[in-house]
Amino acid sequence: MKAKSLVGALVVGLAGVAVKDLTQKKHSLRRNFPVVANFRYMLEKIGPELRQYIITSNDAERPFSRDQRAWVYASSKLENNYVGFGTDNDVEHLENYPIIKHRTFSAGAPSTAVAHGHHDEKVDLPAAKVLGRPRGRRHAFRPASVVNVSAMSFGSLSGPAIEAMNRGVALAGALHNTGEGGLSDHHRKGGDLILQIGTAYFGCRDDKGRFDLARLKDLVQGAPVRAIEVKLSQGAKPGLGGLLPAAKITEEISRIRGIPMGEDCVSPSRHAEFDSVDSMLDWVERIADETGLPVGIKSAVGEMDFWTELADQMSSRTRGVDFITVDGGEGGTGAAPLVFTDTVALPFRVGFARVYSTFARAGLTDDVAFIGSGKLGLPDNALVAFALGADMVNVARESMLSLGCIQAQKCHTDRCPTGVATQDPWLAHGLDPDLKSVRLANYLQTLRRDLLKVSEACGVPHPGLIDAESVEILDGNRTGTPLRKVYGYEPGWGALGPELAREITSIMWPERDDDTSAPASPTATI
Repeated sequence: MKAKSLVGALVVGLAGVAVKDLTQKKHSLRRNFPVVANFRYMLEKIGPELRQYIITSNDAERPFSRDQRAWVYASSKLENNYVGFGTDNDVEHLENYPIIKHRTFSAGAPSTAVAHGHHDEKVDLPAAKVLGRPRGRRHAFRPASVVNVSAMSFGSLSGPAIEAMNRGVALAGALHNTGEGGLSDHHRKGGDLILQIGTAYFGCRDDKGRFDLARLKDLVQGAPVRAIEVKLSQGAKPGLGGLLPAAKITEEISRIRGIPMGEDCVSPSRHAEFDSVDSMLDWVERIADETGLPVGIKSAVGEMDFWTELADQMSSRTRGVDFITVDGGEGGTGAAPLVFTDTVALPFRVGFARVYSTFARAGLTDDVAFIGSGKLGLPDNALVAFALGADMVNVARESMLSLGCIQAQKCHTDRCPTGVATQDPWLAHGLDPDLKSVRLANYLQTLRRDLLKVSEACGVPHPGLIDAESVEILDGNRTGTPLRKVYGYEPGWGALGPELAREITSIMWPERDDDTSAPASPTATI
């Protein structure tokens, strides 16, 4: 009798669905094929999950393959992230495949922890350059980590996610970029900060939305802010502003960003405080003078006139930015129209190489710290960035993965199932900052360890000493072209100057008898 009741209820339910499908006019498929067509929409909805776990190969998925995600997950949990039975990459046929060239002999011995591959040993890997020193900033400093957490705002990410990141960088001795959404209470959990200033000047704006220097000074004096980054554009949506609907503005976001409740908040596509390289440099110097902090810029790369003029004006060494963060067009934590995500802004390697070359021709590469961003949280991508001349890398999506992100690609819907990219209290509560902060720290530490491992395999003590001759780009198993030639680098480009090389070598290899000379560079004799 009970079974008959269940069958009857099922029949009635299906009949109701059929009537609804036949009478609606929005979906012709459901109208023509009632009930059955609903299964098609259901499969379409869960298609990404089916492909992610069942259909796609280890290397096919984008933006991060199963192999890449598995490496981040294992690293964040201090599990075995080694692989057996050789690479499953199709190296015989892949084009543009990077190969890092190891060296047989080295000027120094590798560290014990790195030589034995310990997962839990702390690896110190400071930046080779001191931020702000060339310009004489009062609070110049050497970042303690070459790997740092990239700009992701509270509002885009949940409070627990921001808190976990800040606690994690404190454990790992790294830096945490606030993103342009302002400095929240979640950023004040012990980690050092890079304060990002965007076009809406959140957190340092007056009641009319204009930049307020006094508020900026109060903000940085009341928090562990080590540097300021002026965001010109980002890889996910260069040249595109943003809109935060009134419905999404909570009292907390209103307080942090300095915006009113009940009104849509528009982020312009460009800054109102300057409209040229000349006025931008004046503004940068003003902020640096008032705060004493190193000040840099972040931008995706499109037309090159801006970069050429910036290098020209900095050549006098009377004004300048202290660091440049180049964001690749493959960057992706900001939601954007598909055309911006797919086709606006150059990918990292092309864009970075053009910017670096511009400053190399001007003789300015030792005066500016170059930071790479855009899928550089994987060791191979990061090492190519260092070979091109990057001094540090910022990681965003990889940091999210270490917190538990499953690449559901629902960041823009407020329905992130792991509580990372959402403001939904129920979804966010599933993310435990105490646990996830440790996982982020483990991931950062493991990435630094692998960078150091490969550096010492190349015969140098630091990834900043790997240059554009240390990497080849393969065309299947037919030919290999040095990175220097691929991107038109002149001999010595991508490498640190002699003084900087000696300085970082003495830091990394203090036990060497002759710690005043840098290890031989592969391009030294070219």
